[in-house]
Amino acid sequence: MSQFRSLAGVLRGSGLWMLSRNRPGRQAFNPCRGCSSGAAQPLPSALSSSYVEEMYYAWLEDPKNVHKSWDAYFRNAQAISPAGEVEERRPSTLLQGRALSQTPAMSQKVVEDHLAVHNLIRAYQIRGHHVAQLDPLGILTADVDSFVPSDLITTIDKLGFYGLDESDLNKTFQLPSTTFIGGQETTLPLREIIHRLETSYCGHIGVEFMFINNVEQCQWIRQKFESPGIMKFTDREKRTLLARLVRSTRFEDFLARKWSSEKRFGLEGCEVLIPALKMIIDKSSAAGIESVIMGMPHRGRLNVLANVVRKDLDQIFCQFDPKLEAADEGSGDVKYHLGMYHERINRETDKDITLSLMANPSHLEAVDPVVQGKTKAEQFYRGDTEGKKVMSILIHGDAAFAGQGVVYETFHLSELPSYTTQGTIHVVVNNQIGFTTDPRMARSSPYPTDVARVVNAPIFHVNADDPEAVMHVCRVAAEWRSTFNKDVVIDLVCYRRFGHNEMDEPMFTQPLMYKQIRKQEHVLKKYADKLISEGVVTLQEFEEEVAKYDKICEEAYTSSKDEKILHIRHWLDSPWPNFFTVEGEPKCMSYPPTGLPEEDLKHIGETASSVPLQDFSIHSGVSRILRGRADMVSKRTVDWALGEYMAFGSLLKDGIHVRLSGQDVERGTFSHRHHVLHDQEVDKRFCVPMNHLWPNQAPYTVCNSSLSEYGVLGFELGFAMASPNALVCWEAQFGDFHNTAQCIIDQFISPGQAKWVRNNGIVLLLPHGMEGMGPEHSSARPERFLQMSKDDPDRYPEFTGDFEVQQLYDCNWIVVNCSTPANYFHVLRRQILLPFRKPLIIFTPKSLLRLPEARSSFDEMTTETKFRRIIPDEGPASKNPDKVKRVIFCTGKVYYELAKERKQLKLEETVAIVRLEQISPFPFDLIKAEVEMYANAELIWCQEEHKNMGYYDYVRPRFLTVLSNKKPIWYVGRDPAAAPATGNKFTHLAELKRFMDTAFDLNAFEGRSF
Repeated sequence: MSQFRSLAGVLRGSGLWMLSRNRPGRQAFNPCRGCSSGAAQPLPSALSSSYVEEMYYAWLEDPKNVHKSWDAYFRNAQAISPAGEVEERRPSTLLQGRALSQTPAMSQKVVEDHLAVHNLIRAYQIRGHHVAQLDPLGILTADVDSFVPSDLITTIDKLGFYGLDESDLNKTFQLPSTTFIGGQETTLPLREIIHRLETSYCGHIGVEFMFINNVEQCQWIRQKFESPGIMKFTDREKRTLLARLVRSTRFEDFLARKWSSEKRFGLEGCEVLIPALKMIIDKSSAAGIESVIMGMPHRGRLNVLANVVRKDLDQIFCQFDPKLEAADEGSGDVKYHLGMYHERINRETDKDITLSLMANPSHLEAVDPVVQGKTKAEQFYRGDTEGKKVMSILIHGDAAFAGQGVVYETFHLSELPSYTTQGTIHVVVNNQIGFTTDPRMARSSPYPTDVARVVNAPIFHVNADDPEAVMHVCRVAAEWRSTFNKDVVIDLVCYRRFGHNEMDEPMFTQPLMYKQIRKQEHVLKKYADKLISEGVVTLQEFEEEVAKYDKICEEAYTSSKDEKILHIRHWLDSPWPNFFTVEGEPKCMSYPPTGLPEEDLKHIGETASSVPLQDFSIHSGVSRILRGRADMVSKRTVDWALGEYMAFGSLLKDGIHVRLSGQDVERGTFSHRHHVLHDQEVDKRFCVPMNHLWPNQAPYTVCNSSLSEYGVLGFELGFAMASPNALVCWEAQFGDFHNTAQCIIDQFISPGQAKWVRNNGIVLLLPHGMEGMGPEHSSARPERFLQMSKDDPDRYPEFTGDFEVQQLYDCNWIVVNCSTPANYFHVLRRQILLPFRKPLIIFTPKSLLRLPEARSSFDEMTTETKFRRIIPDEGPASKNPDKVKRVIFCTGKVYYELAKERKQLKLEETVAIVRLEQISPFPFDLIKAEVEMYANAELIWCQEEHKNMGYYDYVRPRFLTVLSNKKPIWYVGRDPAAAPATGNKFTHLAELKRFMDTAFDLNAFEGRSF
């Protein structure tokens, strides 16, 4: 019995076994596995040779008499016994023979071999994807490293890594609870274990998931890929997949035949994307999803529009007609950038579903956060807090997914409370090339998808020439999102049959790849042959399916020739029902006064200066701020923070959702806002007083964002697209930080309406002002926004009706620099009361937040008051304009410095100061009135920014247009410079004194020619 005694000693020493169940008259033991949820039990002292012998007798009678772990052990012990000893014999004789043949070392090896097999299984789960057959071309590995892990059994000799050899292949091993390869079986021979692991992890699917730190999620994924027979499809499912492949492939073939010399960025080489997306949508619809919002690059967009969103084919085909006239104002955009919104019945689930494909620029991945923002907004308005009704799908290219930083920024929004969309399905069309750049030159990581690991998103790599494998992966991805509400990535490893576009020659740079591609059989042909050989379809049925879709395309092509006018409105991705007329025009061209009844101002002010929750302990500094607000309300005045509070609060009363997002916006960069109060005694207890203003008010959302501008501004832009009845504001920590989001500003916000006929009312709050804080915290770069404003500097606009509203309707965005809290209050309210939506750029103050002179009276905010595009001089100069020798036009904070200097110099009757509050569109009508009022005065434009920055280059030609080029407007301000501001405080003050002296030197421009 020495072998059993040694086994007992090994097991007792290693603590590897635990009591698992009771049997009549005996106890059985079960191996404790590494991921078992139960804790290991101490081994009973009763485990002796007599007990082991009893187990062995029972096993000889019937293997089912003992626990499966004993069964596996005795089978292995029998397998390694000398020849002939396995014959039937009396138990005592056999046990006596075991004592002669089995040493303590051999007993220990049995345990070690089980552990080795467990490690082997884990190795395949972790690294099997490295040897998966993912490249349809068979010339590359999907990962850049070409890494073959040493712990995968790619050759027999690698069994030695685990202390095993070829003789162990037929031995049976107990399977751990962390695998599902056994199905209903709990033990398998090693040969079968390796075969099933290779089938699960090294075939046409490679799965990366073992970095996920959640056992339940890992187990879920294992079950979806390891369970035997899990990837089977019914004949009906196969026929549906074939029909979808026919549409995807023949659509591209049709475009290639009809417009062979046109750029269309076709899907050839990844035709399986269309059935993949449709599978995701089908499964999501079955799980309750009612709306899917998609973003994608240009490659394959027309195919997605035609066969996923179901855009009418004739509308797509007419886009190729060079004679088509544009019906809508604006620039329009190329066909492979356009979006679409469509409601239809999902044929697989017979449920209504809304599909929206967002329009986007050529800037790859820029649309990602925009899609997420719009998805979040739709979830918000539906009350879909768990993402069960609305979801997003993002389609990426491999090079862009790895190379564009906004991908990382977007992932990092995915689980933030105010930004999560409860899981996005990412589909990477992995062409294994970026334009002309090989993957090994395009990324440092093994896969293009490695960025997704930062949020524990599982990554499913799949060979795109195996349509059924792709469908299985898509099905699992949709189920993952529905089950866990987390992001998931599908890496469709494919190829690009042509160059970057159809006119490009890829053989210049990838000759080997494209020689193979030219020989590559189309996936449709491969799959059709497979189904025909299986008897799922006949050749005739397949040919009829092809002919049917070809006929649909031909009929649509004939119909498209009747189209003479291109309506961009037909490609709108975010319609606003009932906001505009049926023709898409504003319902009126005026807006009501933006003032409020005084009782509303007082009520909001009282709430802003109180804590609506009981037993809520606030910081003493915040308490002082609230007392200050209460004091202002009693005196009928507001500062900047209170003016903003009243604008937001009044809109909430009218049912307008207000959302304020950005870095540190809850408190405010300059500690002025304090819209979220924190209990000083109870951790994580907070209060948002603005959500306690009115019964049945709209909700107020104020949320500190991640330290991102590009991603967060894109997100807020998308949020603002969903509904016109919301004030969506993004605040930069400092105004110049917006330049890391320049792509969103340049490609979406400024030209969005011109390109895509898409109104958007997003508000950008950009702190701005030269206050000696150095080059980086001074300028919000107003010159850049003004340069992109589309009003004509050389033409005085002629309007009938409301000049202000007509100007606003014609512009691409509104740029303001308010100098009073009242005007800030009015411009925020005007943004919602206008009958259309335009982006609003506000240069907000820093030092003015607490400047006593920069306060407004309730009288400037009550009923019948409105936003003032300019604030004229209202002092002594305005009473006797003929005596005024100089009029200084300015904007923003510099007004207070000018007014202070003028007062000290006692020039209030001689010099008038006019504030330009709305800079763009330029208030020609009001400026003309001021110029005519001070007909004898010299005109000055004064700004604190450097001459080559700020507003001067924008306002000067427009002033000259007002003046008919008969009179100059002189510049006063800082000299041209490369940096926005000096970093030296002394230099800053010296510059300020110098241009203040010039501004009030009435002889400064004497003798200069115009």
